[in-house]
Amino acid sequence: MTTDVAHLPNASLRGRNAPASPIRKLMPYANAARARGIHIHHLNIGQPDFATPAPILDAIARFDRRTLAYAPSQGLPEAVAAWATYFQQACGVDVPEDQIIVTAGGSEAIAFAMMAVADPGEEILVFDPSYTNYIGVAACAGVTLRGLLLEAGDDYALPSPGQIRAALTPRTRAILLCNPNNPTGAVYGEQDLRLLLDVVEEAGIMLIVDEVYRELVFDGLPRTSVLAIPGAMRHAILVDSISKRFNACGARIGCITSAHAGVMTAALRFAQARLSAPTVEQLALVPMLSDPETYTASLAAQYERRRDIVLGALGEMPEITHSRPHGAFYIIVGLPVEDAEDFARWMLEDFSAGGETVMVAPLKGFYVTPGLGANEARLAYVLGDEDLDRAVRLLGDGLDRYRTLRRDEGAIP
Repeated sequence: MTTDVAHLPNASLRGRNAPASPIRKLMPYANAARARGIHIHHLNIGQPDFATPAPILDAIARFDRRTLAYAPSQGLPEAVAAWATYFQQACGVDVPEDQIIVTAGGSEAIAFAMMAVADPGEEILVFDPSYTNYIGVAACAGVTLRGLLLEAGDDYALPSPGQIRAALTPRTRAILLCNPNNPTGAVYGEQDLRLLLDVVEEAGIMLIVDEVYRELVFDGLPRTSVLAIPGAMRHAILVDSISKRFNACGARIGCITSAHAGVMTAALRFAQARLSAPTVEQLALVPMLSDPETYTASLAAQYERRRDIVLGALGEMPEITHSRPHGAFYIIVGLPVEDAEDFARWMLEDFSAGGETVMVAPLKGFYVTPGLGANEARLAYVLGDEDLDRAVRLLGDGLDRYRTLRRDEGAIP
């Protein structure tokens, strides 16, 4: 479907203002390239190439109930209990089961959190650049996002408490943090979380923390969950997902938890409105959530090795700037071009080497603040070692050819 909703006279203002995904909007060009026989190395989307754990697939195959029935809106009791077990093992915290709601992926958990704290027109403060789907979910919910810029040169460290307080307005209802961070790869420790908790408690608002990439922390840094900070969950909402942790993005299972009774009551009502999360997938994830480290123990080391492959290849391309990510599996690159989206599209339409090309995610759509990210892109290092090295080097080759072409056209000096 390619119809531009802005030209549909009966489309809602909400629909007309909802942004297209910068991760997926170039897919028509990728599909056309694939139809021409071009192999695309996908660095644009956080879809890991690792196999989904066998216990998940086996549980799906063994589903033998006579009726595929609705699950309870909170989640199947087995799934809620499995999430509680997971939090105890992964974070060392006992989370009461009545404070856990199973959601249809992390995206629904984010939507529930936003709608539970903010009414249409009210604000949530996010740190720029930010996960692009926060922007889309907020648009659907009628919530306004306010961006506070983080600097690549400072490794995307949080601003000072004073700067954060100055960014709040009378309409701010929450601060949203992704940790480890998509798209920057930054990792925030206990001191950072306590800083934010002090700010939100003083302001009488909530802290929403997205910990989807919890296990993926590199360089010997500690893993810090907001769950593990005593008293934090009275002022915090945790959103989570199994998608990246267990390489089961298509299962669409996540959760939301908070010790704030009002937030959880609202989230349950939203859950009742959508009836239930998928029944089969909830059951299929119980074995992994109940014993997560059998699969997650080696994940960080594998992604850290991939990160180092990317850094090694980029180190031979001084024209591309970047920081050093310490978690998740993304890196932001600054490109010597005026329009990274035009470059990304050109890589799909006009470039190939040996029948191969690369797809990246232009970063402009990851910023809440207008006018930022025009020459930046996000790379997801979710390919095998050889493919990943090849993809980054193809990116460099394409960049050289693109700049030569644009220079010949007089578009760049």
